Amino acid sequence: MHIPDGFLDPYTIVVTYVLMVVFASIAFKKVRRLDERGVGLVTTLAAFIFVAQMIAWPIPGGTSLHMVGGALVGVLLGPWVGVVVMFIVLLVQCLVFHDGGITALGANVFNMGVVAVFSGYLTYRAFMQVLNKVGMGVGTARFVSGFIAGLVSLGLAGTVCGIELGVSGEVLSRVGYSLAVSVPVMAGWHFALGVVEGLITGSVISYLGSKNALRIVAEVRS
Repeated sequence: MHIPDGFLDPYTIVVTYVLMVVFASIAFKKVRRLDERGVGLVTTLAAFIFVAQMIAWPIPGGTSLHMVGGALVGVLLGPWVGVVVMFIVLLVQCLVFHDGGITALGANVFNMGVVAVFSGYLTYRAFMQVLNKVGMGVGTARFVSGFIAGLVSLGLAGTVCGIELGVSGEVLSRVGYSLAVSVPVMAGWHFALGVVEGLITGSVISYLGSKNALRIVAEVRS
């Protein structure tokens, strides 16, 4: 999903950079008071997500298919801390490993650090409320909610990425990079991989819940 340099038109670059700056500024202001345990959780999840994202498969449209981890970090640490974690990961990947272009950093952060994080977080909360009301066991509810959150977050992030590539293709008059091509390809592949992301997200959240680790995470977030 990391968009390289040269695939986005100037308008999309400016808009996504503005969105990145706005969300990142709010996020960093909200998480300035993390204690030592909070910093430890942030760095641990950042390292896990960094490694997971480095395993990528190229797909048509000038981008790649890989795990994101936005739902996981959003659920565990809250959406704003999740934005900070994803921003740091994507910035290091861009500047040090050249994974994602500098001109596309705004789009990559918005897609994976905002769309994936917030959609995963909100989806998880919504399904947990519904499943708790119908009487599903807590452990099963966590797994199911985490699974759906991971699937939705990756699929939506890939869809937004496809829209950006398609719009840029239309603006730059590139053959094969229209919305009709980029959106189905990106959405289809990422919703498919979302099954794997969902399984990992649901399993981790369910496991941490069974070990009472979510209580510690909640204390850190508060």
